[in-house]
Amino acid sequence: MPPRMKDKFADQVIPKVAEKFAIKNKMALPKIEKIVLNVGMGKELDGTKVKADVRDQVLDDLARISGQKAVMIKARKSVSNFKVREGYATHAMVTMRGIRMWEFIDRLISLAIPRVKDFRGLKDTSFDPAGNYSFGIGEQGIFPEINMADAKYAHGLNVNVVISNSNPDTSRFLLAELGMPFQRPEDD
Repeated sequence: MPPRMKDKFADQVIPKVAEKFAIKNKMALPKIEKIVLNVGMGKELDGTKVKADVRDQVLDDLARISGQKAVMIKARKSVSNFKVREGYATHAMVTMRGIRMWEFIDRLISLAIPRVKDFRGLKDTSFDPAGNYSFGIGEQGIFPEINMADAKYAHGLNVNVVISNSNPDTSRFLLAELGMPFQRPEDD
């Protein structure tokens, strides 16, 4: 059985996008390619290495949230002010595509984001010129898979939604139709 968000995207969202933006060619329609989760552990560096217990917890948390194994990313440049050396692991990331991506979008919109305390909506200005959307989550505890009682280290994560054949306006409309809770303009 295909994920429900994938069905909603194909059956409801794409026809609305095609109509609103007058896209007649099926191949020119926007498509969600992948979602990338990224956790920076720079402030947890012990000398030049990330503490082992922090690294293990972050990798485990990302695996629980995404349903697949996360990888460590090494620094490309040395930055003395941040105590980062080239070649040392400072980030963890996971890239989701296909069914896992659609299941993650469903859990993010339906379960995780509503659990954010004093949530007023996601910024609708965080689009790059290609139409990709990025936002940050302050704590991993909003995901139901994470038990914060067992967590020794609270960390946030960056979520990047990569959308092909798009621009900021098209992506904003597409994600809003999918159910992404953007901030609403304040009424005076």
